[in-house]
Amino acid sequence: MLKGLTAVVTGGSRGIGAAIVRKLSSLGANVAVLYAGNREKAEALCRELEGQFGGRLKAYQCDVSDFEAVKATVGEIRKDFGGVQLLVNNAGIARDGLIATMREADFDAVVATDLKGAFNLIRHCTPLMLRGKYGRIVNVSSVAGLMGNAGQANYAAAKAGLVGLTKATARELAPRGITCNAVAPGFVATEMTEALSESAETLSTAVPLGRMARPEEIAEAVAFLLTADYITGEVLRVDGGIAM
Repeated sequence: MLKGLTAVVTGGSRGIGAAIVRKLSSLGANVAVLYAGNREKAEALCRELEGQFGGRLKAYQCDVSDFEAVKATVGEIRKDFGGVQLLVNNAGIARDGLIATMREADFDAVVATDLKGAFNLIRHCTPLMLRGKYGRIVNVSSVAGLMGNAGQANYAAAKAGLVGLTKATARELAPRGITCNAVAPGFVATEMTEALSESAETLSTAVPLGRMARPEEIAEAVAFLLTADYITGEVLRVDGGIAM
């Protein structure tokens, strides 16, 4: 379904990102896996999937919050793969804390990675999509950005910003046939949720479906939006009903 297309997936070495890489690779796409620091996991994932479904994979270390670093990395990807048709902005960090005691550095770090990082990738990948007359962008937001979450002012603000970025990008690029959508996961069973103070059982009680999502379920939604030709500017909740 995605054979011959090249996807860039940020935060692709683990959790939701790794599940997205696996899904897109299974659909025949070439995948550029961007990671922040875990080179071993990123390269192991590429080795695991290389040749299984016909596409190529390569890992790239990149601080997505760094505008010039993203520009250089996208340039490398263009040289290696010839272009970029698909972009998944999944990279994200959390630095939780109450507003009254939150450090400025923690607010800035989350916004820089979760929101500015997505802008940086869109900014540098879009010219390649325009040149190739084809592009599909999916940003991984969160229900925290739709309904807020106590103790996550920085994270919620960044993820809400992603919704606005998604809609503005969709409007700008629609006349050129390029779509931009977002998925908004709820609680997902990853290392990030394992680090929360609440237990999985406690978190699951807040979900109408009674459980956290599997990373693969978020990846399915991302793949759907990447293959949808007539959906743009949409925010698809994949949250078990928590924000309905």
